[in-house]
Amino acid sequence: MDSNERQRYSSFLARRRAELLDRIAEAASRSERHANEVTLLAVSKTVGVEEMLLAYEQGYVAFGENRPQDLQRKAEALSGVEGLRLDMIGNLQRNKINKVLGSAELIHSVSSVGLGKAIASRAEVRGLTARCLLEVNVSGELTKSGMAPEEVARTFDYLMELPNLSIEGLMTMAPAGNVDVARSCFSKLRELICALRASTGLELPVLSCGMSDDFEVAVEEGSTLVRLGRIVFDPSYADAGR
Repeated sequence: MDSNERQRYSSFLARRRAELLDRIAEAASRSERHANEVTLLAVSKTVGVEEMLLAYEQGYVAFGENRPQDLQRKAEALSGVEGLRLDMIGNLQRNKINKVLGSAELIHSVSSVGLGKAIASRAEVRGLTARCLLEVNVSGELTKSGMAPEEVARTFDYLMELPNLSIEGLMTMAPAGNVDVARSCFSKLRELICALRASTGLELPVLSCGMSDDFEVAVEEGSTLVRLGRIVFDPSYADAGR
């Protein structure tokens, strides 16, 4: 980008961030919550380090990456930026775990017991604690990864006891294009995490759900972290839900 392009893009990022924070605050208020209970995570998979730095300058501090190699590369490039955080939000294969450990603040996509065991094993070897979310396939869609809610409930105690694995909460993705179905998914995820909190006594502070098309519904249903990509970084993004 030249200096004029940088200025225009920075102005867009600032305006859009203010709009998003207002919408999050309004959604939180509708469910008698506070906006400061919700983290806005900017999904940066489609942009480069330069755009991420411009977003950081406008107040974004939490970013999410889908591919382990991109996360590792960007983490190295941004290692000197104070307070900037990178999360792993995409599918994680076992042969890519080492690329994520030490680079990701939080792994959102522990989609099976086997993957949880593999992460714990690699983290133990490296002397790290991997902060993770369990990915839950609430909708039951065959195209989506994640554990069924019943499997999470059945295996949670076992996963909780794995060394070097810190389970911080749950994550899900709702089917696209239907706000009512999305609301049902988010509500069921909230019910599951409330049941786990009651049975284990753990805080489990993170409920990661809500994306560009449904984040307000997610906040209304209890989300503490929304994952926003296109709506953050793409000036041409048309928000049909408004």
